[in-house]
Amino acid sequence: MHETSGITHSPYGLDNHGLHNLNDIYWNLPTPRLIEQAIIRREGQLSHLGPLVVRTGHHTGRSANDKFIVDEPSVSDEIWWGEINRPISEEAFDRLHKRMVNHLQNRDVYVQDCFVGADKRHRMPIRVITENAWHNLFARNVFIMATEEELAVHQPEFTVINAPRFHSVP
Repeated sequence: MHETSGITHSPYGLDNHGLHNLNDIYWNLPTPRLIEQAIIRREGQLSHLGPLVVRTGHHTGRSANDKFIVDEPSVSDEIWWGEINRPISEEAFDRLHKRMVNHLQNRDVYVQDCFVGADKRHRMPIRVITENAWHNLFARNVFIMATEEELAVHQPEFTVINAPRFHSVP
């Protein structure tokens, strides 16, 4: 495993998410480095005006039918269950998670430690782990970036693992 940092990264390791035997880990790369990685990996190209352009293939939007929420006691009564918010058991989630982290073994991953919520009194530390550089760039555009001082103690309360090449039926 080879770790490459854009800037300081959290001591809260990826093993806390069940991720082991990864290839290169790119921690908190800045925007120019992520664009460079996306181009090198042929995930996209620069347009004639400068921005990164990617092809999403036939999956161009969110897939509401592929969204599940773990039905566990602390949230079960708070969810509006139905056609959109479909439950998955903790056991089924654990099996799915294990298969997904196995899929990521021996692959490069990109990690962004960031925040949701602009108000520092109410914001939540999160982590976004992706197998594509351009997906990590998307996270940099959507979430609030942590400072180097914040990264040194960052401990995510919520983690997104984005593995689009992993296909599964829960």
